[in-house]
This record gives sequence, structure tokens and C-alpha cells, in this order.
Amino acid sequence: MEQPKSESRSLLDGVRVVELGSMYAAPTAGRMLRDFGAEVIKVEDPVNGDMARQWQPQKDGLALGFARLNSGKRSVGIDLRQPEGRELALELIRGADVVIESFRPGRLEAWGMGYDVLAEVNPRLVLTRVSGFGQSGPYSGRPGFGTVAETASGYAFLNGWPDTPPTSPPFGFADSIAGISAAFGTAMALYRREISGVGSEVDVALYEPLMFILGDALLNYTSNGVIMTRVGNTSGSASPRGIYQSGDGGWLSIAASAQTIAMRLFDAMGRPDLKTDERFSTNPARMENNDELQEIVKGWVGSMPRQQVLAVLEEYEVVAAPVNDSSDIVQDPHFLERTLVELSGTVLGNATMTGPILHVAGTPRPSYHGVPAVGEHTATILADELGVETDTLDRLAAGGVIAHDVTAKAS
Repeated sequence: MEQPKSESRSLLDGVRVVELGSMYAAPTAGRMLRDFGAEVIKVEDPVNGDMARQWQPQKDGLALGFARLNSGKRSVGIDLRQPEGRELALELIRGADVVIESFRPGRLEAWGMGYDVLAEVNPRLVLTRVSGFGQSGPYSGRPGFGTVAETASGYAFLNGWPDTPPTSPPFGFADSIAGISAAFGTAMALYRREISGVGSEVDVALYEPLMFILGDALLNYTSNGVIMTRVGNTSGSASPRGIYQSGDGGWLSIAASAQTIAMRLFDAMGRPDLKTDERFSTNPARMENNDELQEIVKGWVGSMPRQQVLAVLEEYEVVAAPVNDSSDIVQDPHFLERTLVELSGTVLGNATMTGPILHVAGTPRPSYHGVPAVGEHTATILADELGVETDTLDRLAAGGVIAHDVTAKAS
């Protein structure tokens, strides 16, 4: 998986990000920006660091989720609860282009670090704020993690089967979508800054990007009075669509969500008669008779091994794919060429993870080597870039304001 070499510049070369966020959403935004060339300085609690360092799964004390989102960032250990710590952070922010934070709304203001203060220090600053319910509204002061966003947005209510409870995913779904959205908002704010010369404040609530994705359900209720409910692997909008088990026990998905694809599926199944059957000839008719059609598709898929089914579907240009687990993904030639990258220089060995979420022609792909220890770069950044003297660093470290003498590596 050697990455192609390029002499071209990354899109965000020269952009400095100070990341005050922890857990998943804000660090996801930081990684998105880092993937395209931004320098990211991660400000962490000098003792415990980002709480995500303690999450599972781990290998030899390194949390995999933390490693995935924070490789390539530099860590500065500063206690923002102490006035001297906040003074140091303000000095870092003075030379930054972007600050990403994920404190509960009002916390930065209570510390004297609200956007009005930061804009005085740095008028060109983009402040990107990620919180449970946003910076405004009756719920803005409430704490919120991804699970809360997944339930409050309506996602968990729609996820699962009719006879199972509402279900949240076993990974940072809402956090990741909010982090990607925060990176998008940050990029737009940076673009406007280039035109106007001044920065701005970006406000991202964990639940809002997810609620946007679920927007058809809300519109269906407000226009038709219909509360959409859990339908398992089928779809409330098109048929046939779902996940099916093949004759050898393997699983695959089929999405015949367009009329032409449904017709090609019927040909692939050797059932051209279904194309003119009034129960299945149009999508509205197929939706009315979805249960019956699903049984027909299940029977056909179950009559052959998975690879044979997929080969037939590919021949007829039907949208389909295997249901992959992680072992499938890391052996797939398409993903190996386009999507997967190596995380090196850690206790994980040469582990494989996902690379950037999109590709821009003419820009180099980032490398991922090492994961910073808590405060690993504190002395370097504070001394070399802010001019803090050694005796001051020692005094601040003794008072717990910074993490200074770092000998252990996160990797």
C-alpha cells in the first residue's frame, strides 16, 4: 500500500489548527483537516490527556480509536482550568488559523476564551465548536455524546427491525458525521476568510448532521402524517432492496432502487416475467407487494454460492456487494489501492486503517506515522514557538499547568 509520491502541495498547507476537542467528533474534524495538509496541535489535559486514550479496544495500552484519529498531530499538555494554562493556550491561538473545541457551551466563555475574546487576539481566527445540542436553543447547556445524538435525532428509532428495540450503532456514528461536518464548515469559513479577511464561528451540534440525513422521515410526518418505523434491511422508499443470504451462508446486499436496475435484476434472476407482472412492474407496485417480492429474491440468492450470485449480478449491472467484515476489507484489491493506508511507528505494528474520506486530484496523500504521547511536544512548541524559558517550563510543570518532561511514548 505504498502511497504515490507527489511534489504538489496539500490543499491546507500552511494552515495551523489548535485542537481543544476530545473524544471523537472534534478530533475527527482535526484529522480531516490534517489529512489535507493542516498542522494540528492537540491541546490535552497534562495528566490524563484526551479521554479517548482510555477507550477500548486497545493494544499494549494504545487505544485504537485514538490512534486512528490523532496520528500525525502534535500534543501539548496544558491544563486549561488554570489561568496560566489559559494564557499559554491564548498565545498558541494567536498564531493559529483554526481552533476546534468540544466543551459544553459556555465553558470557553467562563474561562474568558469566548469567540469575542479570541477574535480580539486573532481577528482571522476560525473557531469551530462541536457540542451535543449546539451553542443556541433551550438544550444548548445540556451535555451530549454520540449516543444521545443518535436517539434525539430519530436515528435509533428507525434503526433495527419492527420487533426489536430502537438501536444505536456500536461505533461513533453521530460523532464521525458531526466531525466531518465540522471540517466542512471550517473549510467554508477559511474560504470566506480569504475573501473578507476576517474569521468566523462555526457551530456544529452532534445531532444536526444526523437529523439532516434522516430528513425524509420528518418530512413524511409533516406532509403525510406518517411516522416511519423500523423496517430492518428493507427500504421504505424502493423495492427490492435488502441484505440476503446465499446458498453457502455468505451475505450480500442488493439495491434495485431504480426502475432500470429492478428490471435488470429480474433478468439476472431468469425471471423476465416479473417485469410485466402488475405486482412488480413499477416501484409503487413493488412496495405494495414488497414482502412477496422479497421472498422471491431471497429464494434466488439462496440457490447459489455468494460469489456466483455476485458474478451474475455484476454481469447484469445490478447494484450489489458482499457484506464485508474487516478481514474481507483488508484483502480487497479496490480498497487496498484506493482507501486503506498504513499506520506505522506504533505498538500496533504496520496496522491498516482508513485513509482520507475523499480524493482531490493533484494533491499528495498524507502519511500516518506514530501517535503522540500526552504532551509529547509541549516543551518544543512552548519553547521554540512561544519563547517560554526553561525555568518557566519547569515551574509550570511543577505546578501541574503543563506536561513538560515526557519520556513515555504513546506508540
